[in-house]
Amino acid sequence: LGWVFREVPVSEVTARLIPWTIGGFVIVATTGALLFYAIPVRTYLSIFFRIKLIVLVIAGANTMIFHRHTTRDTVAWDHDPRPPFRARISGAVSLLSWATIIVMGRMIAYNWFDCDKPQSDFVNWAAGCVLGGP
Repeated sequence: LGWVFREVPVSEVTARLIPWTIGGFVIVATTGALLFYAIPVRTYLSIFFRIKLIVLVIAGANTMIFHRHTTRDTVAWDHDPRPPFRARISGAVSLLSWATIIVMGRMIAYNWFDCDKPQSDFVNWAAGCVLGGP
């Protein structure tokens, strides 16, 4: 977003952070898969898990777009006072996405919308609840 590290070239920040980012993502993906494996049916039926997966896809697409299009000219904006508009938008989307992913991950532990509770048809549909028979 261009709020911090204004004196440090973008290419230097990127070179230092990308390996940590990749390592962190591998750890998060591995532990997330193990948590899902522990209680897959309950987790899959959680509306918070479904929201988390949708936002995770958005975060992944944002990262792909950022690295394919926006970072082509990082050397050109190394000494600019502010990153380009597209880079700032991508940063904001990334921060919002990952904050949402973290909150939704925490919310999975709560059973507010479990299928055995009375709730609206929309919540039953969103959580994948199969109610009653024909």
